[in-house]
Amino acid sequence: MLYNHFTEELLGLQGVKITNVEQEENLIIHLEMERKRHNCICCGTATDTVHDYRLQKIKDIPSFGKNIVIMLRKRRYRCPHCGKRFYEENTFLPGYHRMTNRLVKFVLNRLTDERSFTSVAREVNLSVSTIIRIFDLVSYPKAELPKVLSIDEFKGNTWGEKYQCILTDPENKIVLDILPERYKPYLTTYLCKYPKEEREKVKYFVSDMWRTYYDTAGIWFKNAIRIVDKYHWIRQVIWAFENVRKEEQKKFSKTHRRYFKNSKKLLLKRFNKLENEQQQQVLVMLETSVNLSRSHWYKEKFLEILDCNDRETAKEKMQEWIYNASNCGIPQFEKCADSMQNWLTGILNSFSSPYTNGFTEGCNNKIKVLKRNAYGYKNFRRFRNRILHIFSLKQLNKEQAAAY
Repeated sequence: MLYNHFTEELLGLQGVKITNVEQEENLIIHLEMERKRHNCICCGTATDTVHDYRLQKIKDIPSFGKNIVIMLRKRRYRCPHCGKRFYEENTFLPGYHRMTNRLVKFVLNRLTDERSFTSVAREVNLSVSTIIRIFDLVSYPKAELPKVLSIDEFKGNTWGEKYQCILTDPENKIVLDILPERYKPYLTTYLCKYPKEEREKVKYFVSDMWRTYYDTAGIWFKNAIRIVDKYHWIRQVIWAFENVRKEEQKKFSKTHRRYFKNSKKLLLKRFNKLENEQQQQVLVMLETSVNLSRSHWYKEKFLEILDCNDRETAKEKMQEWIYNASNCGIPQFEKCADSMQNWLTGILNSFSSPYTNGFTEGCNNKIKVLKRNAYGYKNFRRFRNRILHIFSLKQLNKEQAAAY
């Protein structure tokens, strides 16, 4: 009896009696529930009369390096009043199920990582279709709009669309929703379902340089400050400089081309943050090409704008840079200056607020890992729920920490 007590504690199931344990490919545990009086499910009459026994095979969570199979000897009771026959109650197995509650919970917990359904199925000794059927019970409703709303797209290749859209709250690090496409008609249909009072709660709207997002925010979030993410407008200048470098190095010999390609990090890095020896290397490279030297100067002047601590100072320097770059005679920087002028308001707003798309871009990286592990998703609903399920654990942990 003492042995059974400790075995039950180790097994994690209370109110059961272990009758046998078999060591085969799987660990097979034979058990039965403690006999007690039950109320009839029809008339409520208490009874202790056993009608018969039936053996049921149940899968449980893996333990001790093996898959666990429970052979449950179930009783059927008979009501002396109405003659109804019914199974005894237990706390670990729902009706008509062939796996324990904790196995279902274990599977859902494993799916909070970027693992595929196949890898989880292999771990718990279930079929892939069973894992998918368990997960399809999970559903996440549309979330409330936050104070700070961030939007971005990622390459999902599902629902017949190449790109899907992600909505996040970068202030509280929460993924709000996943949308099947990024175009204006769908965004309009989606956002119009939110009442005006809730849309007015959004005070900041962060996006990249995709005109659809920016214009949609101007229509549906009239009280929000529209911010263009810093990473996206800074890289416009970096791209412009890189295009000039690639164009100029084509004119050099093979040895010089390799040297310039291998030294591009020195050219891209801010000049005043280089060591003395590295600065000399950059100066030598810049002497080989007038266009490259001038492009480097415009790149450095632009990066100086990032040191501005307020919107007005940034506006003054940005307008000066745009004017000079527009008339520099370098096509790459002239085009870049036009882009900066078109997005000037959103760019300047990024100087007066601390919010960026950094959290959203990090979420996109996780989504790419998930998609790669699963070799893609065809079912958008399942793809959406899987993404929200992965990030829901982080949110749950935050709420529990706040409660304490």
